[in-house]
Amino acid sequence: MARPPTTSGDTPTARIDQWLWSVRLTSTRPDAAAACRGGHVTVNDKSAKPSTPVTVGDRVEARLGDRTRIVEVTRVIVKRVGAAIAVDCYVDFSPPVPERIKQAEFAQRDRGAGRPTKRDRRQIDRLRGR
Repeated sequence: MARPPTTSGDTPTARIDQWLWSVRLTSTRPDAAAACRGGHVTVNDKSAKPSTPVTVGDRVEARLGDRTRIVEVTRVIVKRVGAAIAVDCYVDFSPPVPERIKQAEFAQRDRGAGRPTKRDRRQIDRLRGR
């Protein structure tokens, strides 16, 4: 059962791992906690543990997968919500997603052509520089 956000004074706070999961930046809460433990998450330029509290106005930087997400907290939530609501909980300052470099198709065979023959294998090896 999820706890409501705790209050320190009158500002609501939530655990960073719980908040990252709630706003759908990570797919699971253990993934968010692992990112924190691995040093991939910072809150206001300080390394964050999974239990680090996050409040409105905090700047969160997280390396998730091969992408760096930089967000500012605009709303603190602790329960996972729909994607439309989740995007209202932060302002995204992340750099754009880099385009994937398309690699040349290599050694593609027609469907149903069977296994490469010895001659085909030698040609493939020559192309690979072996």
